[in-house]
Amino acid sequence: MYDVLKTVWEELTGPGGAFEISTIQVRGAPMRTFAAAPNSLRDVWGASLAFDERPYLVYQEETLTYAQTHENVDRIAAFMNAQGLAPGDRVAIAMRNFPEWMQCYWATVASGLTVVGMNAWWVEDEMNYALNDSSPKLLIADEERLTRFESIRSQHPSLPVVGVRTRDRDWVTPFGSVLQSPARMPELAIDPDADACIFYTSGTTGRPKGAQQTHRGCVHNLLNMGFWANCLAHTMNRVKGTPLPDPATAPQSAALVTTPLFHVTANNCLAHATTSGGGKLVHMFRWDAGEALKLIEREKITSLTGVPVMSRELISHPDFHRYDTSSLIAVGGGGAQLQPDLVGKIDQTVENARPGTGYGMTETCGIITSIGGDFFIDRPESCGPAMPTFEAKTVNAEGVETIGEPGELWVRGAPVIKGYLNRADATAETITDGWLHTGDVATIDEDGFIFIVDRVKDMVLRGGENIYCSEVESVLFQIDELAECSVFGVPDDRLGEEVGAAIYLKPGQSKSAEDIRSFCAVLMAKHKIPAYLWILDAPLPRNASGKFLKRELRDRLPLADAV
Repeated sequence: MYDVLKTVWEELTGPGGAFEISTIQVRGAPMRTFAAAPNSLRDVWGASLAFDERPYLVYQEETLTYAQTHENVDRIAAFMNAQGLAPGDRVAIAMRNFPEWMQCYWATVASGLTVVGMNAWWVEDEMNYALNDSSPKLLIADEERLTRFESIRSQHPSLPVVGVRTRDRDWVTPFGSVLQSPARMPELAIDPDADACIFYTSGTTGRPKGAQQTHRGCVHNLLNMGFWANCLAHTMNRVKGTPLPDPATAPQSAALVTTPLFHVTANNCLAHATTSGGGKLVHMFRWDAGEALKLIEREKITSLTGVPVMSRELISHPDFHRYDTSSLIAVGGGGAQLQPDLVGKIDQTVENARPGTGYGMTETCGIITSIGGDFFIDRPESCGPAMPTFEAKTVNAEGVETIGEPGELWVRGAPVIKGYLNRADATAETITDGWLHTGDVATIDEDGFIFIVDRVKDMVLRGGENIYCSEVESVLFQIDELAECSVFGVPDDRLGEEVGAAIYLKPGQSKSAEDIRSFCAVLMAKHKIPAYLWILDAPLPRNASGKFLKRELRDRLPLADAV
């Protein structure tokens, strides 16, 4: 099976292959690219007009076809152009997964503008930081986000605002008014290395960093996913005689959007891939396994991709067998490793679906690796091989490549970000000669399959959300009564990890767990607030260089003692 995979891989990526690879120089480093890649996301979106009368965006009882969405996108683009926005300017989108997200997204990137994805969970302080950092020329927000923005609006007096599903405000342009603009997309050519989107990653130094994702990077992430689907299909056709999918007779694909569109998993991977194939995106107000089962049956969902806990909650739901889930052909996730037991359970429980996953980062515009079907069943602890546009290697602490031994995974290729907005220091620290330091410790086997075994970064991975410990610590240290603190991950059966914090207060001071969490809630999103707090009566243990011993704290502090 693995020999056949290698043969198919070489055929597809070799000279004349459908996914032929060429190497070019970009930003002073060699970069693996697909020879036939579209120039930009504008081209990807434009091609989808071929699916004109197919349903595209579904939310509750609302449905927009591709043709209707294209008309709306053109109207939004014309509105932005009339506001004086020019290529290179930024548009911040702050909303939950409403259908307006994708309409505003496509209008922005197709106009040569840059989307700033605002985390919908951010509180006012975090939102204010990102607006100051990215300097958008327009903010598009829903009611919840506008309510938060109101308290900081005085700091952004000249920022125009468009409201989505909001009550009337005299300083907000309703989305309906935007759609009164003439349906006219500006004519322009887009540089492949222009910023398409800025998504914020949790910060290693207390503040998130804006990852500059280029059109080239996003397009190549899309093609990497298309390559793997083709490679897997042709391999299993040769190994087991599995029929190759026929686009002419296959039903329309339908993807359930379960994770936030301000992340690469939902936006760059799920939405881009579904759109390019003429599929349907079905939105949810929020994740609920019971509601997901209803939508799978009603909308004939073919793909469910989310964080692993979603797949687990779906197949273990008491009503699972009451609903028709036979349309599902792919169930999996990203944002966290799919646990080995879950791989088999998906394969055995969902009638026609095969398990699959990908490993990637905001800094790679999406996936680095992918794995699915029989390969995932055979190697459930692997995240798969690196996709064709990546070189991959593992290195030791000195940056020397390790062969057959664990090391930090470094990757180089077209999907790697240009850098971090306004953070030349962080860019230089993370990207060396085009090589991105992932911060994950991995091994690579003889077939090129990658196994993530540990983390270099001081990070908690909670339900697919990266939470850097230093970011939480920087907030905790603003508490006057606090003398020392150390933040670390606590294993959690549902979310993978939760945030834990060991705290030592100044002598003679007191602070309750409730007070500490209330303080944090003003300065950071709810999911970053420590779920486990240990308020200790002695200073925290340190090593010889004075650093707190996080691993020792995590291992010796009983969960029963947390408050």
